[in-house]
Amino acid sequence: MTLSGNWSYPTAIKFGAGRIKELAEACAAAGMKKPLLVTDKGLADLPVTQSTLDILEAAGLGRAMFSQVDPNPNEKNLEAGVAAYKAGDHDGVIAFGGGSGLDLGKMVAFMCGQSRPVWDFEDIGDWWTRADADAIAPIIAVPTTAGTGSEVGRASVITDSLTHQKKIIFHPKVLPTVVICDPELTVGMPKFITAGTGLDAFAHCVEAFSSPHYHPMSQGIALEGMRLVKDYLPRAYADGTDIEARAQMMSAAAMGATAFQKGLGAIHAMSHPIGAVFNTHHGTTNAVCMPAVLDFNASAIAARFDMAAAYLGIEGGFDGFKTYVQELNDSLGIPRGLAALGVTETAIPELVKGALIDPSCGGNPLELTEANLTQLFKDAL
Repeated sequence: MTLSGNWSYPTAIKFGAGRIKELAEACAAAGMKKPLLVTDKGLADLPVTQSTLDILEAAGLGRAMFSQVDPNPNEKNLEAGVAAYKAGDHDGVIAFGGGSGLDLGKMVAFMCGQSRPVWDFEDIGDWWTRADADAIAPIIAVPTTAGTGSEVGRASVITDSLTHQKKIIFHPKVLPTVVICDPELTVGMPKFITAGTGLDAFAHCVEAFSSPHYHPMSQGIALEGMRLVKDYLPRAYADGTDIEARAQMMSAAAMGATAFQKGLGAIHAMSHPIGAVFNTHHGTTNAVCMPAVLDFNASAIAARFDMAAAYLGIEGGFDGFKTYVQELNDSLGIPRGLAALGVTETAIPELVKGALIDPSCGGNPLELTEANLTQLFKDAL
């Protein structure tokens, strides 16, 4: 491990039940007078979204909304969102929802003033410096799930609809100016979304904790994030109105996304191409891949998870942790194989190619190759 790294931490977060009422104040702080709320198709007509638009309208900020966002957002959604932003003469974006709404909303704010195509800003080297930073609109993020943590991230995942590849678009100014984390907004999540998003947060923490890179602050955040998921995801799943559990999971989601500055790994390298090709739910896909990846990385991570297991109150060290992960998946209705998500063995060569070019590969504690990834996909199938 090289004791060297580039570290950055999140933005201003207004956390607590009922704090969505402060949205108008957040808009004023961000300099927005005519915001565009960007969310996904499934949320557009729900009471949680309409009541948020009511808050904006009551403050004289209008109730403009763009909701043509797919579960795995792509460049076509982005083009339509930017067109809506420009047509409405908006001056900022409220990214609202789960990972898809948050990611697409941040990209609308990012791309509304750029002259180059979005793929020119992929998270490769210093490509982010190609952007006109002054043309990026202000962003307020309001998560309505507890998993992706995109509300505290400086990037978005956008699917290339032509190549079926998920690509990470990065710029430091994509980090929202203000985040409102109101656990009351997550109360209406159905059980399968509660499970999938919660396990997404868990996967972020597990992979950050496994990463070989040097970032002790993220390491500590990842460990405590795992504990919050262990203690509160089963409660949130059992009773969606448990506001304490919902709040703690919302914290865990932000912590997971903060922690994975340290790196992600094979779980995400696998789930990104799977989601792009088969349109699966990202967090659920992560959960299905996790047991196989833990087995694969065992030689490099067993010692540190021996210590983590003790902190988490799990007996049996690393082996006990692996058993716990599978039992947690089972208790939350997660399938035991990718085949149950529609993934086919004939697609594995294409998925391996996608995984090898995914930036998450660089954070895996063991080097990923065509051969071992092929076996990993087979093991997870």
